[in-house]
Amino acid sequence: MEELFEEVLRTQRDFQMRAMEAVASTASALVEALRSGHKVLLFGNGGSAADAQHIAAEFVNRFQKDRPPIPALALTTDSSVITSISNDSAFEEIFARQIRALGSRGDVAWGITTSGSSPNVILGLRTAKDLGLTTIGMTGGAGGEVPKWADHWIHVDSFSTPRVQEVHITVAHVICELVEEVLFGGEG
Repeated sequence: MEELFEEVLRTQRDFQMRAMEAVASTASALVEALRSGHKVLLFGNGGSAADAQHIAAEFVNRFQKDRPPIPALALTTDSSVITSISNDSAFEEIFARQIRALGSRGDVAWGITTSGSSPNVILGLRTAKDLGLTTIGMTGGAGGEVPKWADHWIHVDSFSTPRVQEVHITVAHVICELVEEVLFGGEG
């Protein structure tokens, strides 16, 4: 059991040592978009879908401060939309089609994939980039094609899905706190 906890801590430390600049630039891009009146669209599969919903809730409701809501939407929550797109078109289209419907130039599309190779996340990021949205990709594994479509790439250098997910949610919390602090400083 101690080895597992040490592995968790080692993965977190390794990420911290090499990725602080990526986290800071991602938070800055979010602040810039939100200050300009834009929104955040988040998406992923499985545990990453849950992370997308979690992050959207932190923005819309609150993180550490009582403050006005931040416009964010998880594209993983509308089962009718997801199943109709999957049935009538293809599962790979579930995020791209929603981005085409809901996204506007200047918004932020934040795709999460622990492997970096989820076809629907990659297509969502590609579509967002083509439409002029700022793109954030959070990955693990080898990163796959995500870096090609991400303006801001947050990569966990691990092939262990649980370790990648643990870093992803920690990083998301750090980003939420940074964004909240810059946008609302002394409020709350």
